[in-house]
Amino acid sequence: MGEVASGGGCCPPMDLFRSEPMQLVQLIIPIESAHRTVSYLGDLGLLQFKDLNAEKSPFQRTYATQIKRCGEMARKLRFFKEQMLKAGVSPKNSLGHVDLNIDDLDVKLTDIEVELTEMNANGEKLQRTYNELVEYKLVLQKAGEFFQSAQSRAIEQQREYESHQLSGESMETPLLQDQELLGDSGKPVKLGFLAGLVPREKSQAFERILFRATRGNVFLRQSVVEDPVIDPVSGEKTEKNVFVVFYAGEKAKAKILKICDAFGADRYPFAEELGKQAQMIKEVSGRLSELKTTIDAGSLHRGSLLQTIGAQFEQWNLLVRKEKSVYHTLNMLSLDVTKKCLVAEGWSPIFATKQIQDALERAAIDSNSQVGTIFQVLQTREMPPTYFRTNKVTSSFQGIIDSYGVAKYQEANPTVYTIVTFPFLFAVMFGDWGHGICLLLAALYFIIREKKLSSQKLDDITEMTFGGRYVIMLMALFSIYTGLIYNEFFSVPFELFGPSAYACHDLSCSDATTSGLVKVRHTYPFGVDPVWHGTRSELPFLNSLKMKMSILLGVAQMNLGIIMSYCNALFFRNNVNVWFQFIPQMIFLNALFGYLSLLIIVKWCTGSQADLYHIMIYMFLSPADDLGENQLFVGQKYLQMTLLLLALVAVPWMLLPKPFILKSQHQARHGDESYTALQTTEESLQVESNHDSHGHEEFEFSEVFVHQLIHTIEFVLGAVSNTASYLRLWALSLAHSELSSVFYEKVLVLAWGYNNVIILIVGIVVFVFATVGVLLVMETLSAFLHALRLHWVEFQNKFYEGDGYKFHPFSFALLDEEEE
Repeated sequence: MGEVASGGGCCPPMDLFRSEPMQLVQLIIPIESAHRTVSYLGDLGLLQFKDLNAEKSPFQRTYATQIKRCGEMARKLRFFKEQMLKAGVSPKNSLGHVDLNIDDLDVKLTDIEVELTEMNANGEKLQRTYNELVEYKLVLQKAGEFFQSAQSRAIEQQREYESHQLSGESMETPLLQDQELLGDSGKPVKLGFLAGLVPREKSQAFERILFRATRGNVFLRQSVVEDPVIDPVSGEKTEKNVFVVFYAGEKAKAKILKICDAFGADRYPFAEELGKQAQMIKEVSGRLSELKTTIDAGSLHRGSLLQTIGAQFEQWNLLVRKEKSVYHTLNMLSLDVTKKCLVAEGWSPIFATKQIQDALERAAIDSNSQVGTIFQVLQTREMPPTYFRTNKVTSSFQGIIDSYGVAKYQEANPTVYTIVTFPFLFAVMFGDWGHGICLLLAALYFIIREKKLSSQKLDDITEMTFGGRYVIMLMALFSIYTGLIYNEFFSVPFELFGPSAYACHDLSCSDATTSGLVKVRHTYPFGVDPVWHGTRSELPFLNSLKMKMSILLGVAQMNLGIIMSYCNALFFRNNVNVWFQFIPQMIFLNALFGYLSLLIIVKWCTGSQADLYHIMIYMFLSPADDLGENQLFVGQKYLQMTLLLLALVAVPWMLLPKPFILKSQHQARHGDESYTALQTTEESLQVESNHDSHGHEEFEFSEVFVHQLIHTIEFVLGAVSNTASYLRLWALSLAHSELSSVFYEKVLVLAWGYNNVIILIVGIVVFVFATVGVLLVMETLSAFLHALRLHWVEFQNKFYEGDGYKFHPFSFALLDEEEE
């Protein structure tokens, strides 16, 4: 979850209740030891530097040149990584120490880049020449076949013509001979030709354009190349055809050349004589063999170089990133030219003071500085950052809270209670010990393989699931517990802890009703009796239990939220909130919904048939009427009237006194001067407003009153809506149980009833996929989101402001989590 520092063991929960006490420190660092000092502090990772040069652009800062050099080195490393990926070479995770300093590494990276660039250029040039020769050889072979076949036909025609001449003229002899048609036999027409390769997908268009451009005065022959060839220009495998085009005249040749260029057709020289063709094929084959040997030797040398780079790549990359982060931090420091020192300010936890001072001393000694770094604590009214020390278990829950808002400095942290309440409320909605076991197995898989998975790059969903593995484990354990309470295993009840306490002594009772059941044994020892599970003729006992339990849990958690607000008020010495916010809120909430919770418990204990809905409605409509059969205990009517009166008094108690008390306190402080809004101790920690020391902002009583009015209305309405919102615990639990029951009865049991192996196998497969897809994925996500909403809205809105900012120290350990 990106926490700053995680302890190895499980830290006590109270370490999370309040954020670590912070201090604003100032460091005066000699220039000669500045780099080493910041580097050692980066190894420590317990100091958050403030930017003292915020008004300067990145190019105006002291170490802009060094950052530019680090950026150039990072570019070279990215180039190396791209080359390694293309060659299939993986960087090795070496933990060895880098002996080079940053200057030597810069020189080495430059030399390697030059060498690798030359290798690439030479290799590309040789490969292109090789690809051209391969195409040239294909042209010589395919086009040579054209000329051989043409020469064979010409010889046959010549022989046939001579045989006609010897036999004399006949009635079938043409009146005009070919020579006469050609005109002057002393000026024969000489045809030129061009040969090459054209992409097969363009061959038909190439032929049509040639015909149209020359008005049909060309003769084109094409031959398909069976295997794709590597194009010399693009370097990609392409299907091509060998072509030979015959033309007459230079104008036609010029047109053909332009068309070849337009279609990306590669042209190659070609001799008409068969002897020269054979000689050229032999020469090209020899050159191909030589080039292949040269290319293989170059590839071997290049691969060796990339292997050498891969062996040290991670070390070089880490060194460059560390160096760049150090100079970024140095640019945040103020330069004192006269004293030849750098001034730094930043936040650190108070417990880290000794560690920081030790790091400063080591930096001064190792850099041979004559003067050590001066460390001093500054007094400030600025709001410090929030820092909680977490471990791998608590960090996930802290991440859930931080997603809503980071706690203000020293504000009560809901994570302490969320570690228990979040998985428990999830389990109330997801209660099924069969599904809980499946969820637990998934969580244990990630926990057992956490070392291996933490070092791998995972996709977004897997990474999110892996990060919350301990949350899932606790949710699964609580789900198993609540599933045993509900007595549900894939919606099926079991007599795990003994036989049912009830038996059927009436013909009217069946699997779908409780009518006629008689208690014949001791009460079922743990959880819900199996016979009460899923009855349909009347309101099921388990259904009623879940509904009332949701109200009890909701009221308990809302009371906890108000108590947390009381803790905040006491911690910040805000007596106004203690007397005029905490007390009336507790009275109002418990006079209504606390009383409802009491009635639920009393009804469970006494077994009364009283209608709680009737009691609560007529508590408001007719508080003085007798309760009759709805009376649960003596004096209930008078208790209800008292509670109703207290609830009515609590509303103006929250609304009216606080604004007037704030006004009187300001008048006492500033007399008849203009007023400023009263700052509590917690507000005084924030950054002082940009007022001058002689004036204050005007205190607006109307604004304070309206703000308190809105806050009062929100709490009164929220007390009702939040209590109703906790009924989602009941609704989601009912939905989960019903879906599981439907899958079991309508798929598995139905398939079993056919007494057919194939149908049974299909039913089992459908049941498994439905259970995993709907109940273990969709229902898990749904219950998770609803539990999240109950904590963010119904619980945290009572006390949690979440308007702080997280402690982000300068730490080399966090470099892997940052975007490059």
